Amino acid sequence: MSHVYEERATMIAAGELQSFVPFGREHCKNHPNAVNLQLRQLQPASELWSSDGAAGLVGSLQEVTLQEREKERWQLRKGTAPDEVEYEEELYVAGNMVIWSRGSKNQASYVYKAFTVDSPVQQALWCNFTVPQSKKDVKDVVEQTVCIVQSTCVNVHSMSGKDFMSPLPFQVSALWSTKFGLLLERKNIIVDGHMSPIREPLPTLFSMLHPLDEIAPVVCKSTGLFESRLQYVSDSALRVVFTCHEPSIIMTYDTQQCTHTVWTLRKVTPEEQTTVLKCPDQAGPVHTPNAAPSLLSTHLRNVTRLDSPASPLHCHVLHNQSRIPASPGLHSRAHSPSISNMAALSRAHSPGIAAPSFSGAQRFNMSCHTPSPRGHSILASPNSTLNDTALLQEMEPILPDLCIEQLWTETSAISREKGCQASKVFITSDLCENKYLCFLVESHQQLRCVKFLESNETSQLIFASVTVITAKDAAPLEDIHTMLVLEASGSLVLYTGVTRVSKVFIPGLLPPTFSVQNHQPQLSTPLENISTPARATVHGIVCIIFSTQHHESSWLEDTPFQQAAPHIHTFRDPVSNRVTLELSSGSMLRITIPEVATSELVKRCLQAIRFILPKDTAMKVLVKWYNSYNAPGGPSMHLEWNLFVTCLMTMMGYNTERLTWTRNLHFEVPLSPVIAPKKARPADTGSDEDWGYLRCSDYHWQVSMQPALAVQGLEPVWPPGGVDNHQSALGLESSAMLFPHIPVLFYVLHLLYEDLKLDELQRSGARALVGLLQQLAKDLQLEDFIDLYWRDYPSFIKTFKEACVIDQGTRPINLMTWPVFLDGEAPCVFSWLSRSLRGQDVTPFPCLPGICERTKLLVLVRTQNPPCATEYGLHAWFYSMKPAPSSGCLAEKLVVWLTSAGFTLKDLESVPFGVALPIRDAIYQCREHPCSDWSEEVCALIGRQDLTKQAHKVTLANRKSTVGLNVMLEPPVTSEADEEEDGMTDLHPEVTGLIWSQDLRVQEVRRLLQSSRPIRVNVPHLPEVSDHEYIEEKENKLLQLCQRTMALPVGRGLFTLFSYHPVPTEPLPVPKLNLTGRAPPRNTMVDLNSGNIDVPPNMTCWPSFHNGVAAGLKIAPASQVESAWIAYNKPKSADLANEYAGFLMALGLNGHLTKLATLNIHDYLTKVSYSLSWVLMLIAETCTSHKSSCKRHELDVPHSVQVAAVVGIGLIYQGTGHRHNAEVLLAEIGRPPGPEMEYCTDRESYSLAAGLALGMVCLGHGSNLIGMTDLNVPEQLYQYMVGGHRRMHAGINREKHKSPSYQIKEGDTINVDVTCPGATLALAMIYLKTNNRSVADWLKAPDTMFLLDFIKPEFLLLRTLARCLIMWDEIFPNADWVTSNVPQIIQENIGNQDQTSISEDLNMETLVQAHDYIIAGGCLAVGFRFAGSANSDAFDCLYKFARNFMQCLTTSTATVTGQYNLQTCLSMVLLAVSMVMAGSGNLKVLQLCRFFHKRTFGEMNYGFHMAHHMALGLLFLGGGRYTLSTSNSAIAALLCALYPHFPAHSTDNRYHLQALRHLAVLAAEPRLLVPVDVDSLKPCYALLDVTYRETQWYEETTVELMAPTMLPELHLLKRIKVKGPRYWELNIDISKGTQHLQSILSKDGVLYVKLRAGQLPYKDDPQGWKSLLAPNLNSRSAEVHTFKPEAVSTFTSDAALVSFAEYFCRASESMKHKQETVALLSAILYECVTQEYPEMLPTHISIDQAVRTLERGDLCETFSLWQMKLVLELCESRVLQQQLRDTRRQGRGLLLSSEFLPVMKSSADRALDHWLCDNSHVLQAYLRRQSMNNDTDISMLACFLVYHSIPSLKNMVASDLEGCSCFPELLLKSSQLGVPVRALLRLSPLLLQKHDSGV
Repeated sequence: MSHVYEERATMIAAGELQSFVPFGREHCKNHPNAVNLQLRQLQPASELWSSDGAAGLVGSLQEVTLQEREKERWQLRKGTAPDEVEYEEELYVAGNMVIWSRGSKNQASYVYKAFTVDSPVQQALWCNFTVPQSKKDVKDVVEQTVCIVQSTCVNVHSMSGKDFMSPLPFQVSALWSTKFGLLLERKNIIVDGHMSPIREPLPTLFSMLHPLDEIAPVVCKSTGLFESRLQYVSDSALRVVFTCHEPSIIMTYDTQQCTHTVWTLRKVTPEEQTTVLKCPDQAGPVHTPNAAPSLLSTHLRNVTRLDSPASPLHCHVLHNQSRIPASPGLHSRAHSPSISNMAALSRAHSPGIAAPSFSGAQRFNMSCHTPSPRGHSILASPNSTLNDTALLQEMEPILPDLCIEQLWTETSAISREKGCQASKVFITSDLCENKYLCFLVESHQQLRCVKFLESNETSQLIFASVTVITAKDAAPLEDIHTMLVLEASGSLVLYTGVTRVSKVFIPGLLPPTFSVQNHQPQLSTPLENISTPARATVHGIVCIIFSTQHHESSWLEDTPFQQAAPHIHTFRDPVSNRVTLELSSGSMLRITIPEVATSELVKRCLQAIRFILPKDTAMKVLVKWYNSYNAPGGPSMHLEWNLFVTCLMTMMGYNTERLTWTRNLHFEVPLSPVIAPKKARPADTGSDEDWGYLRCSDYHWQVSMQPALAVQGLEPVWPPGGVDNHQSALGLESSAMLFPHIPVLFYVLHLLYEDLKLDELQRSGARALVGLLQQLAKDLQLEDFIDLYWRDYPSFIKTFKEACVIDQGTRPINLMTWPVFLDGEAPCVFSWLSRSLRGQDVTPFPCLPGICERTKLLVLVRTQNPPCATEYGLHAWFYSMKPAPSSGCLAEKLVVWLTSAGFTLKDLESVPFGVALPIRDAIYQCREHPCSDWSEEVCALIGRQDLTKQAHKVTLANRKSTVGLNVMLEPPVTSEADEEEDGMTDLHPEVTGLIWSQDLRVQEVRRLLQSSRPIRVNVPHLPEVSDHEYIEEKENKLLQLCQRTMALPVGRGLFTLFSYHPVPTEPLPVPKLNLTGRAPPRNTMVDLNSGNIDVPPNMTCWPSFHNGVAAGLKIAPASQVESAWIAYNKPKSADLANEYAGFLMALGLNGHLTKLATLNIHDYLTKVSYSLSWVLMLIAETCTSHKSSCKRHELDVPHSVQVAAVVGIGLIYQGTGHRHNAEVLLAEIGRPPGPEMEYCTDRESYSLAAGLALGMVCLGHGSNLIGMTDLNVPEQLYQYMVGGHRRMHAGINREKHKSPSYQIKEGDTINVDVTCPGATLALAMIYLKTNNRSVADWLKAPDTMFLLDFIKPEFLLLRTLARCLIMWDEIFPNADWVTSNVPQIIQENIGNQDQTSISEDLNMETLVQAHDYIIAGGCLAVGFRFAGSANSDAFDCLYKFARNFMQCLTTSTATVTGQYNLQTCLSMVLLAVSMVMAGSGNLKVLQLCRFFHKRTFGEMNYGFHMAHHMALGLLFLGGGRYTLSTSNSAIAALLCALYPHFPAHSTDNRYHLQALRHLAVLAAEPRLLVPVDVDSLKPCYALLDVTYRETQWYEETTVELMAPTMLPELHLLKRIKVKGPRYWELNIDISKGTQHLQSILSKDGVLYVKLRAGQLPYKDDPQGWKSLLAPNLNSRSAEVHTFKPEAVSTFTSDAALVSFAEYFCRASESMKHKQETVALLSAILYECVTQEYPEMLPTHISIDQAVRTLERGDLCETFSLWQMKLVLELCESRVLQQQLRDTRRQGRGLLLSSEFLPVMKSSADRALDHWLCDNSHVLQAYLRRQSMNNDTDISMLACFLVYHSIPSLKNMVASDLEGCSCFPELLLKSSQLGVPVRALLRLSPLLLQKHDSGV
């Protein structure tokens, strides 16, 4: 039948013929702005092609003139949706409109985006811009955009919704999309050469890497013979004709040289940038970039063209302004203008401006330079006027971004004439993956194809040979690696690369050169032989086949029609394997060129063939196959495999007509009589062949697998005829193309077969392939392989003893290439896995890279080794896979490696269950004990949704910010309107409800901190008090209460910290600061503005500032805040300016102020009232680049702003040890007052700020202050602290302090009252945690009465605190340590003042005050040391001192100490205890705070209220989600915020600036861990084990906590573990790094957890008694019987499992006789669901089915038995036994229940042993190579051999097992073969029987 193929191969059929009309045209007609009236007249072209195949032309299309048609343009491309559905995208341009539409086979086209612009669209194109990311490890973002070019600008619209408009500085001729962005070609405006002086040419090619970037010139680098030149592309004769993304190349055409050049396009290197900019004169010279083989040959070539000076070409060159070359490098810079032409162009923004040229001196230098490539070096440019140069001196050149480097230029061999520019350029690849750059030169009707390949070392491209194909047009078809060529004759031809495949037959369209006489006989020949159905029904391929009679009638009679038929004019819009044909009539047709193969099996076979054969042979095979498969009227899809086998065997030299099993392959149609065609034969009666045909059919093979139905006793059928006939007919044709390659092809197809066996979905493919392999193995006499196939498919292959019908003598074996690896053992992947499980040595398993990926993956899973290539003979294409020594727990490595290989759960489902079990086991192990930092893919593979979601959130965090609880929880609905205004509604009630579930403490805190409602003013009206006095009394009381209200916002800011995500369209809600009151009983209004009492001026300035800060601090750092939103919040009225200033400060503190535009910052600093200048500090805090802030305090700005600026310097330069700033700040601490009253008020706060700032700059540096030894910082600070003579200022400060103040007389001594606090705290911060005892001793409290008299008691507090902070490690949380700070003299006299008389020398008041302040300082130190730790010892100690101070308030000592001092000490101790318990909401501390909240009389002023409410805010920091850190920067911030001198009234900033109180926020860090149920997305309780690292104070300790809980500082932790049994375990190992845990905590601390099956959350079931798995005390029966199918739904929501329980586990009427099965299935389901591996249910059932089939004896293929054997061997393997001893597994076995597997194993053993007893003669016959008849016996024999791992017969014979005389000898020999002892015990009677009988 081979001749038929030859005939068929002349033509292939194209399919899916449709008329084509651009979708945009239809849409434009309906567009309301459709100005283009001609478009409205274009009729729909639906009737372009009439149904009878004749060309129906639409009249209206003929009326439209060519000019009108040109107004519309469109282009198509392939798009891929996220779900990998392919579609076509169309970009249609008409007039001012651009229509972007999409459509696919399955979906009609629709408009994706439509654009209308102001002026006509010149061009529209798609382009991808890359947005580089600042972080190195983050991938650059690619913006997909559409660019619309107008005459003056480019509109860029991205898919993400961003729109840009880039103005064009010059006229553009074309834009090109590249890998890096846009390439712009400048339009060359021709100026008459005689009228204007010739100037240097300007660059012609520019790039734009992003719409926001500047347009930059492109540099070109061309290599000549002696040098490589680098300069701007300024050659106006150069036209870009093609650009490509991958590889990144461009192609240009030189209109003068008439050559095409290919360049690589890349980013410019820094060296190249500097080279171009250093030689600005080089920007001018034109360079001709087509230096061909050498400059010399080019020169010679050009000289011949310029033979006479008078030649017209020469004149043309002289007058062409842009073609003047110049030499780079020979003229000096002195003679050239100081600026490159680029600068002129870039700044002038117009191509018409005069650009500077060379000065006259260069004219004479030029001729001595190497001749330029065009031989014009004798020409020079005339002088340019120097005025141009003078004008443009100041401009900077633009840096180039891209460089083009020359790769290939056309040689002179290709004909060179004018106008041979390529009209179409594309890259195509052939079927063997060679790549070609093809360009169509229409004028010559040539398609030139340049082959190119990538070099190994670099990414350089190497261009090889050029092939020229005669063609009128061509189009690439990417998906099928071919191209369609329109020949000059008008016929369509398909090429792959440069290999001609065949002509393309388009049904109904005749080629114009068709001649009836010539073609009819040739065409009718194949048509008579075709007996297969047309491909009409399958996949929409249309193909019209005429009968012979029809040919004659239609082709001969319709001659007029034939002449009028339109012919193909050109191609356009190739996408995938579709292309549009434009006909001469103007209509368009869209056709589909069929694929190389549609069946997965054929595709993979072709892949393997292509891989192993030489490229030219492979190409022939593929072309031959393509023609056979796609011939007109070719086979339908289900015959593809049969056709492939026939085609392949024919090419191997088989006569498929003669070979029985292939003879009728063409006519096979699987089991469907409807579409089965009849074989064309002369007689209608049946013949004997029909019976043979049926018996050899696919259907018969399928039926014969059921032995009950199989016809017994029939011999295998062979074709009729004599034996001699066979011998001659069945020889192989040794001259066939593939004959020498048969062994190699057989081997690769066998490896493919092994790979298919590892995929459940490809098993049918393996079964199809085995027929071909069996035939080849027989003919190659490879017994091993024949035996292997028989064992796999015993009933299909009948018996391996069938006689081979090919005469061995006729086969010239020496013609075949016989690879060395065919002599080895037949590779079988299942037996390889089985042997490696049994621990035997195995050879590496062969594998084809890229083809047998599944084998490679699963074999490596077994070995745990990455692949390394080895060589076998001549072929280096095996992956060596040696098993690694099995170690304990490889599960984690395995799962991570599988994920990296792209393996997913879906892939695992298609892996056979025996092979998949080790992977499933590893997955289950990892599911039980996962790592917290695995990627999202790994977590998805192990089936942990909680970890997957966690990993997803963590990766999302880089891009999106609003993740966490705010997304999950709806805002609480509050009923009362006024409640919404208190500014505290945004806390997460679901979380706070879990943390404090027993009481309403959060509501109480809200009540205490709300300032938006009127205060209750309760004053009893005494009878003797007049009404007027009573009103005054009420107002005085209100004024007293308002002191408290005004202090509340500071605490509220801490309470609501970072709890709100603002809506960008709404202003930030700021609660009112309500200073009115209501007097009972009538609820009358009390107001301070009535004028009855004196109210301090500006009383509310600072409180409203604090109110603004509190509102701003609610904004979470992760929120989306834009500059516009910040400006949008600016208030209209001036009253709220202070509030807005506070809001800006808050934005600085939470990191959002950086988003404020610089312009706005300038406005705020210059135009707004003074308090807004607060922004200064915030800028200082956030914009760390504003180094100039250090001079701010020199400006004439208010004092408070100067203080803020000084602290700002400290925050900017924190920890840097910056010398200059340290020197300035050191001097500022002791700055004396000036003569003009400057620096005379509030000096204390300024000095303190300078001290704090100095401390921050040198934070924690201690004695390691590099480069500051000459400043004597510690000594100077000590002097500031204790006093003494003022030193003379040196250097920068000398002038400043020359004249003293006229008001304040301090003399030359230091005013310690001013300088001491700042200096003390500066020392504390510089030596923080250094444990420097010598400096600490400076800070000791004085131990003599004399010295105590000289120091303020409150300075003692500061000194004690400073000393303790330096001696950080010596702070202990007990009362003894606190009192140990008190000097001996005070302790002795305070303790026994009642018993003994007090010495008169002692001032008791001084001692008591000193004692209280030192104790307060010690308490504060404990607070700092244990901040945020909730340490119980520290809490008890501090709480005790707080109670002591409270008692003192009421005793007599209060008069000695003074109420104010006691209150100050008490406030500090309260702050200390709330620091320790920060974020914990401790009830005892809350009670203290509430007690002080109620005290509004006596000494309770604004400052004390502020301290108490700050303590309350710290206690509930961030609503319980935040706590304090003890890092150096946090302590510095807390020192600023909690400075122990609070303001006396609301405008008091004398000792400390109020705004600094908010810096406590900088010490807050999120440490609340909130478990969230991954299914319900609700916060829940979960038990945690938190392990502390070992420290010098305690050993490694593990504590059990119920989350949500506040974690300790992360550096103290080693591990956090979510404990079972309710939730899946989860381990977060912090010893590896804290980044993972930090990322969780920063996103609201959400830790996803997953409830185990059958468990209830702690909230619903605190004790765990309600769980469905809890032991049932009443039920004595086994748990399986108590398990009801209905209960499944409580364990799992998987619909498949619920349905399984419903239909298979319910004992219904129909299932009565299957009670045992129902019980078994119920037991399996119960176990799988409760143990949470439901994926094991199919495995259990498959094993059960395999055993049952084996018992019945009707196993027709041994596949399932192989799997069961692998399962059993895995369970017995040493690796697993080791793992079972592992404590982590807790004695848990494999995923199969402990009882199930042994039962199944014994059933299988029993069934095979029974068979062996009855049929031992069959096994004996096999061992002795005797023939066997019974099908059942043969199948069971194969099962026996597989199950017992009996090696192939060849190996057994080689080992001479039958020659053994005794069992030990047999054992010794068989162990070398790897036969298990179990199998040997069954074989030994048969093997030793012969010997015994012989004896």
